[in-house]
Amino acid sequence: MFQQVLLFFSKLLSQMQKPLLHLVNIHRPVQKLIRLCAVPGSKTEKDEAQFLLIICSRVKQDPLMLSYVLELPNEPAAKIPASDQPQLCTQESIHRTETPQSSSQSDPSVSSTVKSENSLLLALLQLSKSQSGPVCLKAYEGLLLLSGLQSGPSADILSNQTQLGDLLAGRLLELYSLLPLESLDPGQVQSWPHTPWSSQFSRCSSDLSSDSPASDHVTNFFCWFDFLDHLMKEAPQVLSVKLACCVHHLWLSDAVQSQLLHTCEQVVLVTTSVLCAVVRLVQSSSLLDQLVHFLLRRQTLTHLLLEHCDHISDQISIVSLSLVEELLQKPHREILNILVLDFLQSRRYLSPHAVGVDDRRTETSEDSDDLEDDPFFSDSLFSDSQLLPHPPPPPLLLSGPGSSTDVINSFLCLVPVQVRSAQLMKEGGYESYVHDAHTMVTKCQSLSQSWDWPLSLPPPSYSSSGEGEEFFEGHLFKVLFDRLGRILEQPYELNLQLTAVLSRLSAFNHPLLHEYLLNPYIHLSPCSKSLFSVLIRVMGELMQRIQQISNLSDRLLDTRRHLLGLSYNTGPEHQTLLRGVIVLEEFCKELAAITFVKMPLEQN
Repeated sequence: MFQQVLLFFSKLLSQMQKPLLHLVNIHRPVQKLIRLCAVPGSKTEKDEAQFLLIICSRVKQDPLMLSYVLELPNEPAAKIPASDQPQLCTQESIHRTETPQSSSQSDPSVSSTVKSENSLLLALLQLSKSQSGPVCLKAYEGLLLLSGLQSGPSADILSNQTQLGDLLAGRLLELYSLLPLESLDPGQVQSWPHTPWSSQFSRCSSDLSSDSPASDHVTNFFCWFDFLDHLMKEAPQVLSVKLACCVHHLWLSDAVQSQLLHTCEQVVLVTTSVLCAVVRLVQSSSLLDQLVHFLLRRQTLTHLLLEHCDHISDQISIVSLSLVEELLQKPHREILNILVLDFLQSRRYLSPHAVGVDDRRTETSEDSDDLEDDPFFSDSLFSDSQLLPHPPPPPLLLSGPGSSTDVINSFLCLVPVQVRSAQLMKEGGYESYVHDAHTMVTKCQSLSQSWDWPLSLPPPSYSSSGEGEEFFEGHLFKVLFDRLGRILEQPYELNLQLTAVLSRLSAFNHPLLHEYLLNPYIHLSPCSKSLFSVLIRVMGELMQRIQQISNLSDRLLDTRRHLLGLSYNTGPEHQTLLRGVIVLEEFCKELAAITFVKMPLEQN
């Protein structure tokens, strides 16, 4: 009998040309039918899903019918403007951090209110868990139709008078809690491909599950995340912000934060890998803003993330550096501001007595020697005639007097002749990196195009006595420079990820980043570091450590061949050091290529 009633109302609502849901004799029976849908063990799921989808379609055609379908309380909640919701999210997030409360401790009256008010939303969410693909698809489509209502007060109703955000974010938390963090492969999770939510319905039933239950759980989690991301992109701003805030509170704050603080390294490793994949895959601006808020606008978590970049576990360090690199590729201005630019704004890394002085020498420290007098550094392998044509991006001028050719050669000359192995295999010089450097610089330019970055450097900020407070480069640069200083004793994979982050920061066209990372001629204040000064110290340590290696050129050549996948036997001795030397050589060539792309060659 119930099935026949469902079929009758489905045909009635789908065939009638004029709206009917506002009629008492229609919407009251419809509300009762909705409450009877999605009961566990129901044998009429297919008809129920079709009935609910038709209701959502009618509401989509006439959004004013939404209030007749949803059983809203007599006194609706106060409307919260979209512009105020991010601030409200921040306040709630702080409150939840100070007084954490599990879902089992919440007020039971809340759940009863949800059931009485949002039977349609609950039914759709319940049917989205169905084992039947067509039923599940119709439930997804119904949720998309409701959340995509653009006209009238529909978005305000859904965001302020229903529990839609809590229900959708709660489902994400439910799927996340099924992930076996102790047994998942972090590398597989971190590189998880984009899994469109609709892909689970486009495959045959035999392809919906894999041999590994853990893989199925990961697939289900990322499919639902993609669905939420897609829903927030299509939803009105006020609803999108509300949903993103719910994801922040219910998933990030209540689940992910505690796992990042976990004592088990495997849990921390997999959790950070999930965050890497989520940051890489997210497209919704509202959800990205909440991810940035969670990771970077909380001092405790930001400090924790950057501490993990220098963790005792190399794997945690690698995945944390990968998370930083993923953040640097997202279109969000606050990421660079919080991580690096706010610390460089004062330009106190410059010596007060050297500002404006036209000098070609670089003062890296009190005991630093001029590169021209250092016997370990020879002239560049590349003359002006060997440089590639002028690149298309707009130039960024150095604050110092050095030409682009001088700057390029400064990075190339950093690597002592004794340890250069690329030429032994007849590999290209820095020009082999120019194409990739141009691609990366172009991407960074497109990201920052709307951020209104200054074209010139701000004046240095010093006290009246000229003795300003000691310069602090920021937690990120401190970790990166500390790691770079240990590049000769770190695993190869960690060094690759470290140099990838530094290269991406160097590719941005902000004048402060360009000066601090790519200008070897700046005069540093006491105790200050720059990328070039750290590299010089590393090269000095390198020249001392290679004295203990016999047949250095042959060993470097064998190591380079091994890293290229060629089947050459390499002895176990000094492998970390030899690989670090090769990474250093390639990193200096990459920095030279980035400089070549960003600067005009005709500047002399």
